[in-house]
Amino acid sequence: MPTTRRQAAQHNDTAKQTEAQAKPASRGRRNSPKKNSPVKEDPAIVGQKRKADENEGAEEEKQVNTEQPPQKKSKTEDNSKEEENHDGVVEEPATGSSYQTGTIERGHIYFFYRPRVELEEAHALDDVQRFYMLLVPRPPSFSTTSEQSGEDGTKQEENSDMKVLSPGADAVPAPETTDEQKKHFRLLVVGKKSLPDPEAGGSGKGSGRNQVFWATITTIGEDLIKLQEGLGEKEDETKTRGTRHQGPARLAARGAYAIVNTEAATPSKRETHLGYHLSHPPPDEFGDVQAALGIHIASSFVLQVKNPLAPPTGAGRVGLPSGRTADYPEELLHGVFGKGGERGRESFGLRFASVERRELLDYEGVELLFIAARSGDEGLETSLGEGRGTALTETEEKEGRETIEQVLKELAIDSEKIPADPLEGQWA
Repeated sequence: MPTTRRQAAQHNDTAKQTEAQAKPASRGRRNSPKKNSPVKEDPAIVGQKRKADENEGAEEEKQVNTEQPPQKKSKTEDNSKEEENHDGVVEEPATGSSYQTGTIERGHIYFFYRPRVELEEAHALDDVQRFYMLLVPRPPSFSTTSEQSGEDGTKQEENSDMKVLSPGADAVPAPETTDEQKKHFRLLVVGKKSLPDPEAGGSGKGSGRNQVFWATITTIGEDLIKLQEGLGEKEDETKTRGTRHQGPARLAARGAYAIVNTEAATPSKRETHLGYHLSHPPPDEFGDVQAALGIHIASSFVLQVKNPLAPPTGAGRVGLPSGRTADYPEELLHGVFGKGGERGRESFGLRFASVERRELLDYEGVELLFIAARSGDEGLETSLGEGRGTALTETEEKEGRETIEQVLKELAIDSEKIPADPLEGQWA
């Protein structure tokens, strides 16, 4: 303790120096966590690496393959978010076992058939080589209507929020644009060349659930010109038979569809329903073509996705070779199918699952199981629920007034290359 003035002065100078040195040290300790904060960004870096792995090789060729759909999803991310905000889909982030409920997709559906090789026309189902189902997703009709009603962005959003939607509006697709060459689509090949009959063995109120068929998503794209080329006539060179000619596909029906996930207390009770209602041909022009292909004015199916890791079962399996099945990422294999014993008894998880997320349909090589549910307007409403079937029925009855030429323009199709005679109920 200082005893003189000189010692006291020296003591005070020493204390001030100590205090001055202590303050920067204190600031240094507070700032040290900030210097180390970039370490917390490692998950983002990992995410970037994962995206880089998913996108690897995408620039090599500009053609549709099993890895492109996830990339295309990012291009339409803004539209997807808009649909999710308006159409009533309850969606969680695409991790874990998130399950979307309500209408997860709606759009327009087209059915085509192709005659066998060396046949210029088909006159019966035995003359059919391939049966196709084309799905063209669309935003909900009310979202495009609200966009057109406002003069600026703010008013538009307010009008959309204040608008009271009619029952089932989330299942009604926006009208198709015409003469556009770019639209997102999925082309499915139906295994048995005809749809299962929901009315088989009963009154059409679900008694046909023993009727099933396989379908495979063979092409996902956005170029309608390439779609027309793929459905057009072909010539193949063979060593034994020389040049073989195959005629183009024929448009047999057109309508609107909706894919709806039901609410369920447990995962085992989840069901995905795909229902459609036709606009073309009208009921009075239905003919042998539609009857042979199993096409109804209105029909619905329970839709399931096959786990690509599960081995095939049964002699009736239709689909691509194992090397060309859907290449799902690990998050889907774990979150949806329960790979690794998380769900089911096998190491690969569940053999089949409902379409828990729309993302499951965005890969080529996906194998789908369609189980006949119900037919007719009442059956469609029962399957989709909450007024969705009724809304589709009313919409397609109005769209049925469109001419066949307008329908072909929706897909940018040349009637000289893809005949549409079957829309009048006639084989071609």
